[in-house]
Amino acid sequence: MYNICVFAGTTEGRELVEFLSSQPILVTACVATEYGGTLLPAAEKLRILTGRLSEAEIIQLLSKTAFDLLIDATHPYAASVTENLFSACQATGTEYLRLLRKASDRTSDVVSVSDPEAALAFLETTEGNILLACGSKEIEKFSRLSGFSERVYARVLPAESSLAACRAAGLKASHIIAMQGPFSEEMNLAMLHAVSASWLVTKDGGDVGGFEAKISAAEKAKARLVVIGRPAQKEGLSFSAVMALLCRRFGCNRKPQVDVLGIGPGNRETMTEEVRQAIKGADCLIGAKRMLEAVASPVQQVYEAISPEDIAEYILRHHEHQRFAVVMSGDVGFFSGAKKLLPLLAFCEVKLLPGLSSLAYLCARLKTSYEDVFCTSLHGRQRNIVLDIRSHSRVFALLGGENAVQELCRSLAEAGLGKVRISIGEQLSYPDEKITQGKAEDLANGIYGALSVALIENEHPDAIVTHGLPDAMFLRGAGSVAVIPMTKSEIRSVCLSKLQLREDSVCWDVGAGTGSVAIEMALQAKKGQVYAIERNSAALALLQLNKEKFAAENLSVVSGCAPEACLSLPAPSHAFIGGSSGNMREILAVLLEKNPCIRVVATAISLESVADLTACMKAFPWNNTEVVSLQLAYDKKAGAYHLMSGRNPVYIFTMQAGEEKG
Repeated sequence: MYNICVFAGTTEGRELVEFLSSQPILVTACVATEYGGTLLPAAEKLRILTGRLSEAEIIQLLSKTAFDLLIDATHPYAASVTENLFSACQATGTEYLRLLRKASDRTSDVVSVSDPEAALAFLETTEGNILLACGSKEIEKFSRLSGFSERVYARVLPAESSLAACRAAGLKASHIIAMQGPFSEEMNLAMLHAVSASWLVTKDGGDVGGFEAKISAAEKAKARLVVIGRPAQKEGLSFSAVMALLCRRFGCNRKPQVDVLGIGPGNRETMTEEVRQAIKGADCLIGAKRMLEAVASPVQQVYEAISPEDIAEYILRHHEHQRFAVVMSGDVGFFSGAKKLLPLLAFCEVKLLPGLSSLAYLCARLKTSYEDVFCTSLHGRQRNIVLDIRSHSRVFALLGGENAVQELCRSLAEAGLGKVRISIGEQLSYPDEKITQGKAEDLANGIYGALSVALIENEHPDAIVTHGLPDAMFLRGAGSVAVIPMTKSEIRSVCLSKLQLREDSVCWDVGAGTGSVAIEMALQAKKGQVYAIERNSAALALLQLNKEKFAAENLSVVSGCAPEACLSLPAPSHAFIGGSSGNMREILAVLLEKNPCIRVVATAISLESVADLTACMKAFPWNNTEVVSLQLAYDKKAGAYHLMSGRNPVYIFTMQAGEEKG
């Protein structure tokens, strides 16, 4: 079993010890104080040593135990400790590795000094209260400052040694803030305001040490920053690189931490604090270019990717990173890529952090609720939104593409919905945010952003939700075209009921005629696709006209004779056969080859067709079959009376192959 020693004087050091203690490795963690020891986890293979060690004591430790590696994770300013560790490793032949903390690139409005003495000399020339956040070991040096006991407040660790150092320097109890960091920007800001600080003295502990939060807080509190420069650093590796080395050389196994984040419309002000902190703490940010530009800092590692497969593959292969943040627009639960990504991240520790959806944002801007809004997306998706708008009084849609808004408005106008009211949101949450409202027909020629959203309000939704539409609703043509056959409303209603369609069904209507069954299939299978197969040219023309009248975008008209015209079509889940041209057996054979679990409904009027279907019902391996004979009679006025006029019986065959899906 490998044996590793970690001098853990930093946040990264504690995280490193916590990780190693979960691996099949013996770990010795050395910390300077008992308080530091309490921050480390209790683990069977972990030994914790407390107290500051001299070079001779470190040599003695390394001589007693043959460590495979010593990791120096002490503070960047603990130069003497680093020198002692390096010398002791050379003396005992122990491999030494320095864990480096990246310095900040921020220098604006910062007073940089070389050491505490230089900071003291500078502060002697200033006025105003001072918050010292540079460690208890430096307090004594600042005690020589004029007005020290009145001007200076110190933030130190809540350890007895820290408090003793403050008292020895002559600091009042009311001027001591004993807390464990690192601190958020908000906490720093509150402390600066609480002590009325004009100056904040600190060391550049890097972002992990909360340095960026100090800079931001000082700017907001209008306090100047005095930064004590870092001593020269030894060569080493970043935290993520050290983790990668441990996995590669010592067989450590770790689960990457992945935060899938909803960043809202995109403006940082609309993100939750939890999301902002997750972005800030990530080793690597992943997402679309637009998202990364909105949130990434100049020093962060980024990877531009959209597809769930690409994102998961990158995380799997890049062991040098421990914390990933996958940034997504809006909310992770609202038409988000998170749905497809999550099953691919089974090898990770995943957390989902929600964001403000564009639906919630737009409705807030419009001062309206959204509990009754039907939501859909046309961004990278196919959807017949006309059917949705006919069925609902309020529809929200995500739009994508250069002309998406114009195409939506035009399709509504062509479908007779030009009077519906639309509210279009562009660049939501940004300074150039724009919301345009009006009737669909009036907005069709406007210019809109490629990524827009819309709330469509239809005061008079008129979609019929039951099947069996009146025959008069379908175009029948004129003259000779009028003889094109059509499955009548009552027969159609029973056939559709027997088909048991779902919203996502893929349907074939073989021998579609005028398309009455195909149209109703398309209206019911809103998320699916319908193929109407017909060989008669006049019927094909009527099919196209009826498709346009009902705005059935999920209906495809297929010219040709079945089954040859069907061979290249996608496998259907359901099929209706209204006319077979004598090819019933061949058509059923193709349907069963395409889908061994298909559900078929077929109609017959002539005795020959009934005999043909009965034979096919016996010849093929159906799981369930049913035959219904339906005889209709319609009223007809005869003088002062109404008499019933009977029609030929219609036989409806239902055939289910394989397992019937509920």
